[in-house]
Amino acid sequence: MDTPEQQITQMIDDFLIRLITTDVNWDFKPLADRWSRKEIIGHLIDSANNNLNRFVRCTYEQNFKLIYAQDEWVAAQHYQDAKVDDLLTIWRLLNRQISRVLKNYPPSLLQNTCDTGKTDVSLHTVEWLANDYVRHLEHHLRQIIDWETGDNLINY
Repeated sequence: MDTPEQQITQMIDDFLIRLITTDVNWDFKPLADRWSRKEIIGHLIDSANNNLNRFVRCTYEQNFKLIYAQDEWVAAQHYQDAKVDDLLTIWRLLNRQISRVLKNYPPSLLQNTCDTGKTDVSLHTVEWLANDYVRHLEHHLRQIIDWETGDNLINY
């Protein structure tokens, strides 16, 4: 099985290649309170920022708390008004950095933890966070486009 950093790198490549041949309506919002595809990429930028911070801080700090209010962050950053190319560039570069950090992560620190609970303590290891990040990334990328089938009509 591929490591999380290998999976992230492969997902980035597969997704960006598929975008070349797929017409994606980045601005469409299925409902007023649902994110557009631009906002989903924005959310993935926020997620990458937060998780990169977690991975780095876990190398020298145990059990720190790092959470974020995803809807508020997406709204505050006005991703809907951003250029898609800019968002994709930021997203790609952040994920390349996450891959680099995870590739070189000290094995002895993979069990270090941070608190991701919004109200209660919810400790997770770096290893768990890395695997969860991969699942989260894949889930949201498939909301934008299924890069295996080219389907861009996924219901979310």
